Amino acid sequence: MRGFAVLTEVLQRVADARGGILGVEPRLVIEPDESWTPAAELVREPYTLLTELADETAARWNAPRHVGAALFWKTYGYWHTLPMVLGWALDGKVPLMRLRDTYFKVSAAGVTLAATRVSWGSGAGAIGEALAESQAPLVKALGSLAKVGERTLWGSTAEAVAHPLTSIVEGDYMRLLKEVGPPVDGLIEPADDGYFRRTCCLWITLPDVEPCGSCCVLRPQNRPRARPARPTA
Repeated sequence: MRGFAVLTEVLQRVADARGGILGVEPRLVIEPDESWTPAAELVREPYTLLTELADETAARWNAPRHVGAALFWKTYGYWHTLPMVLGWALDGKVPLMRLRDTYFKVSAAGVTLAATRVSWGSGAGAIGEALAESQAPLVKALGSLAKVGERTLWGSTAEAVAHPLTSIVEGDYMRLLKEVGPPVDGLIEPADDGYFRRTCCLWITLPDVEPCGSCCVLRPQNRPRARPARPTA
């Protein structure tokens, strides 16, 4: 499939630019060894593994659990969303790593994701279905165990739609978010050649850190809502 070849080339180029540190395997598909863990284990009650990962993230930043959970999700959600968004922008074909087929491991990228098999969908509808199938159970579990708002977590997924389309492959992220619909539509606001979040990833709550460039605390206040605009890369 030509679309798959182009997508893997783009992912490999991103990995090379990052010194080999990428949170998704460029070819997406693996034969997992003992270093990989099924992502489905993250949503197995009582969420022991997911709690450990949230707490490890919290400890790394000397943060409370709900902040650790939000920052873990910002990483996991970004890498899961990235190949779908790039596929949509490149040729409309969306690679789907379903929860039952997805594996992860802790890595220099935070986590790295891959799957034992990838199916293909088309358009924004396929992305929306993937978010419902593969991300919504994790968002619900994190919200339950860490008492962090689901809208906060979905804001990170919304940014994972916008960021690649302003930094890797040019694409109309506002159109994509609108077509995907809830729970990600309405959580990003375009601004000049970038965007602002309408929710906070909670990074700014850490001591002695600068806000992310897209942070909602930097968003100009009391201005008319910006109309969706096609960004420039």
